[in-house]
Amino acid sequence: MFYQLFSWCFHLLSIVLLTCIPVLFLTWLISCGLLMAMKTNKNAKRIGIFHPYCNAGGGGERVLWVLLKALKTKYPNHQYVIYTGDQGVTKSDILSKAASTFNIDTDLDVDFVFLKTRHWVEKEKYPRFTLLLQSLGSMIMAVEALFKFPPDIFIDTMGYSFSYPLFKYLGFCNVITYTHFPTISTDMLENVASRREAVNNQGFIARSQFLSNMKLIYYRFFALIYGFMGRCADIALVNSTWTRNHIMKIWGGDRVHLVYPPCNIDVFLELSSESKNKYQVVSISQFRPEKDHIKQIHSFAKFLDKLTPEESSKAKLVLIGSCRDSRDEEQVDKLRELCESLDIHEKVNFALNLSFVQLLDFLRTSNIGIHTMREEHFGIGVVELMAAGLIVVAHNSGGPKLDIIRPGENGFLSETVDEYADSLLEIVRSDENKLNVIRANARKHVMKFSEKNFSSEIIKIFADYLK
Repeated sequence: MFYQLFSWCFHLLSIVLLTCIPVLFLTWLISCGLLMAMKTNKNAKRIGIFHPYCNAGGGGERVLWVLLKALKTKYPNHQYVIYTGDQGVTKSDILSKAASTFNIDTDLDVDFVFLKTRHWVEKEKYPRFTLLLQSLGSMIMAVEALFKFPPDIFIDTMGYSFSYPLFKYLGFCNVITYTHFPTISTDMLENVASRREAVNNQGFIARSQFLSNMKLIYYRFFALIYGFMGRCADIALVNSTWTRNHIMKIWGGDRVHLVYPPCNIDVFLELSSESKNKYQVVSISQFRPEKDHIKQIHSFAKFLDKLTPEESSKAKLVLIGSCRDSRDEEQVDKLRELCESLDIHEKVNFALNLSFVQLLDFLRTSNIGIHTMREEHFGIGVVELMAAGLIVVAHNSGGPKLDIIRPGENGFLSETVDEYADSLLEIVRSDENKLNVIRANARKHVMKFSEKNFSSEIIKIFADYLK
């Protein structure tokens, strides 16, 4: 009986495979022919830049616009298109916001392909198996992008690695990625293996040995798939030593290049280090849970407790950042409630979606910069604060630790709330001459993260593909 059932299943599977494989192969051939036929201009290359959230205002978007400007300046005859999932906005709206937010000349000849399938990568759509399902959802978005505008060169600037084999093998494109952080990292695996509660490892899972084991199997399986997808890229650019280390461990290969992101340091370096409120602390980051604004608020509250009444009356915490959607707005509401519960709401200013000019106004009057994200992949906000002449306290991990901050020389590193509060206190109680030396060292160090250095590296790496 068992043999008959097995034989029946085997024959059924054989029929399905023999029927489906030729159909799929024929479909692939037709699709390839259509895509190749759409590439009509053989002289100018078609360059597609995949950035579904291009209308946001974070560091990733700065990379997008500076990269585009560098390529357009060096190779103006090619056709450039940005794939975006933003709806309800026009090309003019997007370029105007980029110019206002990043102080970048966006008078560029670029077109946009507006994707309708971005909802497939929205995090709230997948409360469980988020990494895998979001990645599979990105393939739906990639197919739409590929058939709307099949490029010769596909550039991903957001890290959607599951799109790479589609563009490489279906679209016959060169695939280049600028990866800000790995979708899964060895740190994430370690959090689960050690049952440590973290952003990627909820408390109820960390407390259960069985659930931790199951999640570890899932993560390792996903890491294997992620490694295969990443290896489909012809060139992988990464933004920091931390990201490079993780990408090389998971993707392998020797095509990984470290290119620090473009920080608009020139304008910040022009800001005077005088006329600052000694007790004003400022943060620059998007309002997402992993940025850990909660720790900033608790650290500031504990810092206030260490000050005299006169000093405390001058202290202020300014939280600067962009709100991309309703999730970010909910995060801000929670932070406001926390400030109320700690009775420091009158001393905390939420500065949302500022223009570049408004950002500079706050930096002119602030003395201390704070950054609290654990395992931050790089930290553009940290660099900008240092360039503006602020004394920065950053988290003792990730990019700030490996690439940016040298403790005691050009800034401070901390981990716990108590350490942050102590660092803030040390800064306001330090001799001004000592602080000026730290500022000078910091401003000298951040020169390596300039837009000029980024653009020159991009042109050098892209040369073989765009000539």
